[in-house]
Amino acid sequence: QVQLVESGGGSVQAGGSLRLSCAGSEDIAKTYSMAWFRQAPGKEREGVAAIYTGGSSTYVADSVKGRFTIFQDNAKNKVYLQMNSLKPEDTAMYYCAARESWRWALTSWVGYNVWGQGTQVTVSS
Repeated sequence: QVQLVESGGGSVQAGGSLRLSCAGSEDIAKTYSMAWFRQAPGKEREGVAAIYTGGSSTYVADSVKGRFTIFQDNAKNKVYLQMNSLKPEDTAMYYCAARESWRWALTSWVGYNVWGQGTQVTVSS
């Protein structure tokens, strides 16, 4: 089973940008899809963006559409989340996850069975 390690979190002012990285311990193309989730204190975990690791299709949640982009570098076994125009409400722990089953559509946040440890993103106003 692939293991995931996130990096790239930090503190930034509103309007700034961050790029999160998720490194897989093995070929991420062996998974079916990968995604970024986030969880703010006192709130439920929220799916942010997802990508098919065997292709180029992506899905981005409405809450971040137009500001966040997910992309991959299979040669480096990495998936990235580019976050632009950050807002204080984007403050959360961000997690990378992998789904090893084709059972669910990319637009579904269900079925992710491998998780990283998370990286904190803090956006100040």
